[in-house]
Amino acid sequence: MKKQIIAISLGLMSIGMFAQKKELRTIDKAINKEDFKTAKEGIAALESNESAIEEKYEAWYYYLKGSAYGKSNVEKAVEAYDKLFEIEKESGKSKYTDEAKPKLNELIQFVSNKAVNAYNNDKDYAAATKNFYLTFKLSPRDTSFLYNAAVSASLAKDYEVSLDYYKQLQDLGYSGITTQYYAVNKETGVKENLGSKSQRDLMVKTGQYMNPMNENSDSKKGDIIKNISFILIAQGKTDEAIVAIKEARKNEPKDLNLLLNEAQLYIKLEKMDKFQELMEEAVQLDPKNPTLFFNLGVVNQNQGKTEEAIDYYKKAIELDPEYADAYMNLSVSILAGEQAIVEEMNKNLSNFKKYDELEKKQKALYNKALPYLEKADELSRTEDTVKSLLNIYDLTGNKKAETLRPIYKKMRGM
Repeated sequence: MKKQIIAISLGLMSIGMFAQKKELRTIDKAINKEDFKTAKEGIAALESNESAIEEKYEAWYYYLKGSAYGKSNVEKAVEAYDKLFEIEKESGKSKYTDEAKPKLNELIQFVSNKAVNAYNNDKDYAAATKNFYLTFKLSPRDTSFLYNAAVSASLAKDYEVSLDYYKQLQDLGYSGITTQYYAVNKETGVKENLGSKSQRDLMVKTGQYMNPMNENSDSKKGDIIKNISFILIAQGKTDEAIVAIKEARKNEPKDLNLLLNEAQLYIKLEKMDKFQELMEEAVQLDPKNPTLFFNLGVVNQNQGKTEEAIDYYKKAIELDPEYADAYMNLSVSILAGEQAIVEEMNKNLSNFKKYDELEKKQKALYNKALPYLEKADELSRTEDTVKSLLNIYDLTGNKKAETLRPIYKKMRGM
């Protein structure tokens, strides 16, 4: 009786193994015919008892599982492919691995494209977050996808998730620095980023480009710290935000980007004295940066320190003679002195001699500001520059007002 039971058991096992092979063949045929519904139904029948699949069929099964699910369930497909790679690595074989790797890369590209489309075209930042993070999980070496997921989550106002991803980036030591491959277009004379080294070298070889050069992109470490700080502020955790950015600056005290991000933090906290202090420190680190002097001009202008603001704007212009905003703000700072003159004029309406003196002083102020305002308009014409010029031309009796007036009306749609 005992032997008979054993014989029956072995017979059942043989039938089970035969059934597995038959089912896998059916799934394989369905996939080849692109009948993925039938293929997934066949996989589902085996899925609940994967541990019972015979060892010699395991790699085949996981390859078919990955192929069946594919783009319809990327996570399941990739999980299956990973299991396949693990099995064949242990066995020293690569029969299905070689076929699965291109399919895995296609899935990664598919999810990545979904993320980019959701971010750029649909502005669906929640979907972009999900797909950028999934792309990172599918290809953990591509940490830029984790960074994109963190940014997308922040835009979706999912601050907890964004904060988690930014902290993961910190733990990974992510810098985001990439090498960019440039060459100069012979026809236009413009330096262009040609994407990859091989593409750049090819374009140089064809003779369409010259002067190949490599440049590294800026580090994103400062941006990560800044974004962590801003999220903490949005959550009302101001003290934690300050600690986070100060801790980062301890490690890299000469990092201008980190310093500027801390300065931005104080703008957000409306602590302009701290902002000014950091901007002055930034000027010491980068004395040739016109934007730093411009920002110091703005701070001093807002604090009513007109002469200091004027000096900073002039320094910004000295470093960048094409700095339109600096010219505009410089003219505004000069004209800030007009208010006191007008107040005095109102007090001396019956004192004609005094009034005339003040009026001359007012016109002198206009004439002092005018060249800077005209330069700002020349570099970057806006409705504000035209309106300001028109006001001064009218007040000083300048005939240029007649030329400018129709331009201003057209800009206003009149």
